Amino acid sequence: MHCLEAVAHFNGPAIFGTVLFHQCNDTGVSIIFDIKGPVNREMGCHIHSYGDLRDGCKSLGPHWNPNNTVHGYTFDLSRPSHAGDLVGNILTDSSGNYQFMYKDSKLSLHEPLSIIGRSVVIHDGIDDLGLGNNEESLKTGNAGSRLACSIIGWSNPEY
Repeated sequence: MHCLEAVAHFNGPAIFGTVLFHQCNDTGVSIIFDIKGPVNREMGCHIHSYGDLRDGCKSLGPHWNPNNTVHGYTFDLSRPSHAGDLVGNILTDSSGNYQFMYKDSKLSLHEPLSIIGRSVVIHDGIDDLGLGNNEESLKTGNAGSRLACSIIGWSNPEY
């Protein structure tokens, strides 16, 4: 199998940079965050269902959840989480930078559960990782409004 790469590019005004998705086999997708935003800020980050920007970030739909599970935390394997529950929260440093890489076995760049054409949303609030003891926590992590968004598309190998 050859390697595939996709990208979500943020071009401001609140968030700049990229989230790269790289897959060389069927055991998951490597995700590489390289973004800049508000300084010393913790923000929820998820894959949302659609790539429809006709109404800005509002028209991207809910968290991508092909297995119909509750919202959770990707790195806590003892409880369920949405396939779209990326890192939980991103935390920018004192210069506003966030760089992080990990591999996610719930994602794929291949059909039938490809993330191509879906979107990455960075929320204005902190994701409670499904531990908020209310119904909204189990759907969205109470992460707040949508601060920035980008469509996931195939990467140009020349960049």
